[in-house]
Amino acid sequence: MPRRVAVIAGGRSSEHEISLASARSVADALAGAGFDVATIAIDRDGRWALGPARAELDRPKGEALALLPDRSVAETLGSVEVVFPVLHGPHGEDGTVQGLLELAGVPYVGAGVVASALCMDKDLFKSVLRDHGIPVTRNITLRAGDATANPFGYPVFVKPARLGSSVGISKAHDEAELTAAVALAFEHDEKVLVEEFVPGMEVELGVLGNRDPVASPPGEIVVANNEWYDYEAKYAEGEMDLVVPARISPEQTAHAQELAVRTFVATECEGMARVDMFVRDDGEVLVNELNTIPGFTATSVYAKLFAASGVTYPQLLERLIELALERHERRRGLRY
Repeated sequence: MPRRVAVIAGGRSSEHEISLASARSVADALAGAGFDVATIAIDRDGRWALGPARAELDRPKGEALALLPDRSVAETLGSVEVVFPVLHGPHGEDGTVQGLLELAGVPYVGAGVVASALCMDKDLFKSVLRDHGIPVTRNITLRAGDATANPFGYPVFVKPARLGSSVGISKAHDEAELTAAVALAFEHDEKVLVEEFVPGMEVELGVLGNRDPVASPPGEIVVANNEWYDYEAKYAEGEMDLVVPARISPEQTAHAQELAVRTFVATECEGMARVDMFVRDDGEVLVNELNTIPGFTATSVYAKLFAASGVTYPQLLERLIELALERHERRRGLRY
């Protein structure tokens, strides 16, 4: 097992602060397990630099990263045995950083370039799943200049195609709200999804592995006060409860796990992913989204799902590092 790991944190996206919280947890757990951990920070302007891992990640929320440009990021990337990108959203989770690491020839945790880019784009992601016969929530896609449309009735969800953490997402209850929701989503992306409202239960499953992925038990998302699982419900204390295992039938549980693994394989993911689904009131299970780098604190949904299977947080991190090395070694044998 390698002992020197670089954790990449921050990033340009609106999920910058979430990334820092996840990275702090990952860095602490790896250091506690005996790893030599270097932290590479990316600020909101896209500047890369080394940061003093603990102090930098613990700075007050909203305060700019105190980057140290006199130290060499490239040299650090070349000296570590594996990289753990803990980045969320565009310019980090979408294949851009993964491509850089591929060019550098450095093993890294999580999905590769193609899977990262595909799963970030909810429109393309659903197209691939439909082609593989995997049931997904219905949607239409709007591009700049398209007339606003909604064939699903109300309420309906409107979301940027390539963003996460419910940023830019709205639940529209009438035509006026739909118009405002589409305008908001277009502030974040050039492609927008109008998606059917699915009555029922929201469940999430973790997937772990490369060529032999396994799915965690499904966890049921219970929102305390908000109408839906929005940004506040995800990150404000006490606004969401995770029930593991989800309160669904054994048959639905097995089916959800099967769909999670099929989704992981169809999108060519490796390492880790969190698959978000709906269980309709009539019992049908639908895939909604897949996150290639889910929130990664010890109390995040992904970690809790595997903790319910007896996999501790440090064990989960070490397994992900093993999977990164396994993939790197496997691909070294390819001829280009």
